[in-house]
Parts: sequence; structure tokens; C-alpha cells
Amino acid sequence: MDWGNVTAEDLVDALREVDWSSPPRPLSEFFSRFTVPRSSSKWDSRFKCNLYYYRTNYFLLIVSVLILGFLRRPLAIVAALLTALSIAFLNDSFAGTFSERVTRTVRQFSPHLAAKMRPPLTPVIRGRPSSKRAIYICGRPRWVFVLIFSSASFILWFVSAGLLTVLWALAFGLLATILHASFRTPNLKARLNTFREEFRAVCAIIVSYRL
Repeated sequence: MDWGNVTAEDLVDALREVDWSSPPRPLSEFFSRFTVPRSSSKWDSRFKCNLYYYRTNYFLLIVSVLILGFLRRPLAIVAALLTALSIAFLNDSFAGTFSERVTRTVRQFSPHLAAKMRPPLTPVIRGRPSSKRAIYICGRPRWVFVLIFSSASFILWFVSAGLLTVLWALAFGLLATILHASFRTPNLKARLNTFREEFRAVCAIIVSYRL
């Protein structure tokens, strides 16, 4: 593949489609050889190739740096979890599954309380359920939980002063990724791996068309 002709959008789409469960590259290979690119076109091609080939290593690098940043601010871990939950509640599937599991757990201890956590009946218009169905979590509108969790996470971010630490950790991880992808010389294994994945993708398309 000529990585110089690959656009940033194509690279992002490729990273979305590849298998992220693949194991990271060995550290002996990850830190083996570094050289300065001779031109901007060489740097562009090298950066895209390394970013694609060492994607799992870069992901683990950024996660590790973020974990170290969180360790300095224990409350930031709780704040991050609350922030993730408040964002996840915006997804209809997650909100429904979360409400169902919480209600099922509460029913084992207090059936009366679990009955109060049921969502209200869907309004019926001309014999058909209303298309604009509101999402409820544990019998309350979804926005209530989003507001509560996001407010609590904001308070914890402010109290722990962890947001700045996490941003610095994220910036450090991204900087390390950019430097490594810029100066790590792509080897023959990286190019062969790219060709192999391209061949598998083409074969999968051909098989799907035949089926």
C-alpha cells in the first residue's frame, strides 16, 4: 500500500474496521529502530503506516498513561465512571438494559419498590402506541439520571482537580504516540502485514458477493 496516497479519513475508517483484539507487537520490535524521515512525504507515509500497524501498542500506551494519571487522583476514577455512565445513558439500548437489570435486582429484595420502578404506560393514539416514546430509567425520565450523574461527575472533577491531570496524561500519551510513529522506521513485516490484511478484506468482499 502506498501510504502517501491514504487520506486521514481513509485511515480512520480502516482503524474502525480492523480487529482490535489482535495482540500488541513485541517490545523488541516496537523499540527496535528509529530514523529521521528524509522528507515530509516520507514522514506522512511512515506515520500512517506505523499508526495502523502498531495501533494496539499505541492504544495500550495511552491507556497506561491515563491509568497512572488516575492513580494520582483516586476521586478522578469515580468522576470518570460517572461521566461515562451519563454519556452511556443517552443510548436507548443501554438505558433500557440498565433499567431492566436494576429493577430485576431490586425485585429480589422488595417487589413493592420494583413495581414503582416500572416505566409509565405508553400513550396510545388512534389505537397505536405513540411514536415519540420517552425513555425511562427505573421509573424516572432519562434526563433525570443524566443530570444527576453528570452533575456529580462535574463536582468530583472539580474537587479532585483531576481533570487537568487527565488532560496532561492524555496529551503525554498522544505526544509519545506521534513521536514514535514519526521516527519508527517501518519494517518489511509491517508492509507484509498490511498486504495480508488487504488480501483478507478483498477475499471477504468476493465471498459476500458470491453468497
